[in-house]
Amino acid sequence: MKVIGFAGWSGSGKTTLIERVIEVLAGRGLAVSLIKHAHHKFDVDQPGKDSYRHRHAGAREVLISSGNRWALIHELRGAPEMPLDALLGKLSDCDIALVEGFKRAPIDKIEIYRAGASESMLFPHDAHIVAVATDVADLDTGGRARLDVNDPVEVADFVMAHCLGRAPLDQAG
Repeated sequence: MKVIGFAGWSGSGKTTLIERVIEVLAGRGLAVSLIKHAHHKFDVDQPGKDSYRHRHAGAREVLISSGNRWALIHELRGAPEMPLDALLGKLSDCDIALVEGFKRAPIDKIEIYRAGASESMLFPHDAHIVAVATDVADLDTGGRARLDVNDPVEVADFVMAHCLGRAPLDQAG
């Protein structure tokens, strides 16, 4: 599996861009997975549902399954957060795994930078940033690819070329 991250400050539009890039890549027949880092407490379960009740009763893992999907909820119960490489190992086989967040991870990343919405640039301090998706036409990216943050096809083309060594027209699996 090939991995590429998307990094940027909160409010820069990472989630929206990634959603649109996933649509393009999946539309080209690629199997795409995503790992998103949450900096806050989150819950994918609904209070009152059986799985929520079982988890809150003390179950370390709850696996919910239906004819449409399955989800595994694992409670850390004080254990340390899993590192990115361990989380990647939990994914099923796919063509490309996209990673949102994990700014400091030693993986190739595309920085999302929007004028007025971003704090300082990340790429001058992170050799793993291979491209900058931005709305600033004349931004000096230090020799890295500059991508239009509002053009998910261009970003998807870059991801395919960088991760798979394939031009976008080469859509064979």
